[in-house]
Amino acid sequence: MQPNPFGGVIENLTVEEVRAGLDDGTILLVDVREPNELAAERIPGAVEFPLSTFDAAALPDPGDKTLVFSCRSGQRSQKAAAAAQAAGFDLHRHMAGGILAWKDAGFPTDRD
Repeated sequence: MQPNPFGGVIENLTVEEVRAGLDDGTILLVDVREPNELAAERIPGAVEFPLSTFDAAALPDPGDKTLVFSCRSGQRSQKAAAAAQAAGFDLHRHMAGGILAWKDAGFPTDRD
């Protein structure tokens, strides 16, 4: 883990690590992009949770999964992790590079 530029700490996960976790059911991916962005394109299985209305107390319960934030490029997901930590939640993982890195790796997305 390293210092998060938006507060707290952050752990950068690669798109490969996130995809493996989605495939084996160990990761709950929380996409903090806005509804219009999510409507255009999303990572299959990601949960919508826009940063503009972010309430850490309302985050989905990951159960035994690891909650990982994602966004377009990795900035908003770091902000979400900082906000969650400021609210007292031990949530510090994000997908580095966001959906842009996901697509660069050739991984599938859902498009409307």
